[in-house]
Formats: sequence, C-alpha cells, structure tokens
Amino acid sequence: MYTTIPQALSSVVGHDPTTPLLTWYDDATGDRTELSGATLDNWVAKTANLLIDGAGLAPGDAVAVLLPPHWQTAAIVLGVSAAGLAVSFPGRPQPVDALFTTPSSATSSATGAADWPAADRYATGLLPLAMPLREVPPGYVDYVTEVRNYGDHFRGAPVAADDLALAGPVELSHLAVMRTATERAAELGITTGDRVLIDTRVYPDPADWLFAPLAAGASVVLCANLTTSRLAARAESEKVSVLLT
Repeated sequence: MYTTIPQALSSVVGHDPTTPLLTWYDDATGDRTELSGATLDNWVAKTANLLIDGAGLAPGDAVAVLLPPHWQTAAIVLGVSAAGLAVSFPGRPQPVDALFTTPSSATSSATGAADWPAADRYATGLLPLAMPLREVPPGYVDYVTEVRNYGDHFRGAPVAADDLALAGPVELSHLAVMRTATERAAELGITTGDRVLIDTRVYPDPADWLFAPLAAGASVVLCANLTTSRLAARAESEKVSVLLT
C-alpha cells in the first residue's frame, strides 16, 4: 500500500508514462481529452510550482478545490498534494490560503465559493482543449493561463505519510487517505491494471473517481453527462474492465 498521494501517482506514472491514465468525456459538449501518465504528471507539477513559486504557499497551507469531477480537477488536487499542501473539498466554508473554482460559482454564495476566505483565487472554465477563460471573474486569476508559465517538474520537499492531506471538518493524513482509498478500491472491485469507466453523476466523490483508482494502480475513463446509449461502445473502444455507472 502506498503511504502518500504523490507516491501513488509516481508509481502509476513510472509503470508506463505513455499509456492513457485519465481519459475525460463530456457527452453534453462532445469533449474528449486523453492524458497519459506523463502528461497528467506535467500538469500536476505545473500546479505544484504555481502554488509554491507563484502563490508563495508553504507545506501545511490549505487549498480549497471547489470543482466537479474533471481531468483539471484531478491535476489540481494532485498538484496540491505534491506541493505538501492540504486539500479542502466543498462543504462548510473556511479560511484557506488559495482556492480553485469555476466562474459561475466564483461570485455565487449559493454554490459556496464567495464565502470561502482565500488570499489567492483561481478560476477555470473546465473548457475543451484547456482553453482559457474569455472573461475572468474580478479578484481571480485564470488557472489555465497562469499554470502554463510554470515548469513541468516539481522539486519540492518529499511529502511524508503523516503530513496533512485533507483539511476541513475532517482532517486526514496522506497515510489515512491512502488506507481509505485502498479499502474503497477493494469495495468497488478495482485492481491493478484495470481500466475503470466512471459516471461522475453516480460517483462524484474524489475518494471514488480519483483516489481509489490511484491507490489500486488503475487508469480511469471519467464520464460527465454520460449517455447510456454510448456506454457499451465506449467501454469496448476504451478497453474498460470495470464499469462504475
């Protein structure tokens, strides 16, 4: 069992960096984005460098990720973890050191982002081809535009098993997250080498769509607005071995 989130990612990427690790579909927009292990790892490193070198955060600081399941959400969460920072997921607003959200929720108290005190705020439209925002909300920086300025390799201090991984009402260390993810992978029937198709409407929790497959050493086909009529053909074309729908 892996003891930290970065260790799990490094192992999965190192096994074969060229094969697809996360493939994203949105049937509402027709978007399909395929990331190899190496490509996802580059986005993770860029995000970690953005937070440490750009925002000036330090290990132990907290970062709110108020985003739905998406390949960019995966890159941001894993980048926060690689930097030794703690992730806060949607829930009761609390002070954090940085925040990621979508433009629609950036100023809406109904969705929570406006109620989270944060010194640095990043917005992303989760657009096809990682397109930048046409209009950036006041007080925010466009994540996609900004993150491209940073290096593909992160050389920060290694993360320890007892470092804080999740912040919020329930705080969990990296070791605790990996233990829970390993148990969850077993419950979902995910094993090493599996290719897992996940319906984000059914499994919106990062514990299911991100951490469990990562802990098991599996790749993911993440589907938003999944059209049932396309399921069989997609599972076949993507060589899916586990369906979570």
